[in-house]
Amino acid sequence: MEAAPRTTDLKRFDASQGPRIIGPDDGRAVDLGSIGARFMAWTEETGGGFSLVEHPMPPRHLAAPVHKHSREDEYSFVVEGRMGALLGDDVVYAEVGDLAFKPRDQWHTFWNAGDEPCRILEIISPGGFEHFFDELGTIMEASEFDPAQLGELGDRYGSSFSPKACRGCARSTGSITRCCTWTSRRARAPDIRQLRLSKPSRSSGIATGRV
Repeated sequence: MEAAPRTTDLKRFDASQGPRIIGPDDGRAVDLGSIGARFMAWTEETGGGFSLVEHPMPPRHLAAPVHKHSREDEYSFVVEGRMGALLGDDVVYAEVGDLAFKPRDQWHTFWNAGDEPCRILEIISPGGFEHFFDELGTIMEASEFDPAQLGELGDRYGSSFSPKACRGCARSTGSITRCCTWTSRRARAPDIRQLRLSKPSRSSGIATGRV
């Protein structure tokens, strides 16, 4: 994924600026190895209410370590492929057209659960966490990159990570062949025994477990 020039003059978008359409190849993009991030709407452009990021994922890749946010909620809309997700104690699967809720303060992660590419639109509310991905992409490009930097970066964005739970998730689901490439030795980790993997029963809720 080719990175567009970094935007340094972000500001609230309003009608006075005329029509605006973000095309399928537009916007700054970074490659985080196990997942990509294409920035479609920055928090500065939306007035802070939300930001929008596209995440492409290679087949059977775990996108991120098990983690939780303290400042924002996330919503994942699947536009291609099949996404698996650990949401609290439940493992769920979302197909094209499904929207998965990932509220703040909930331990979670997600992955491409199929043999074809998966692509999701990530709504972040309030906005701001997209800058985490942007900064992570920059530090991962450095030859002296140390995965321990993830914990320090997460602290600044109010997020906690658990690489041990990440490995347990990969073993337990059976649908992941590649773990994420940006794990941290210094991140705060919960007791993995509290992250019990289970398949939820079918319900009328959005993104219920389909196996």
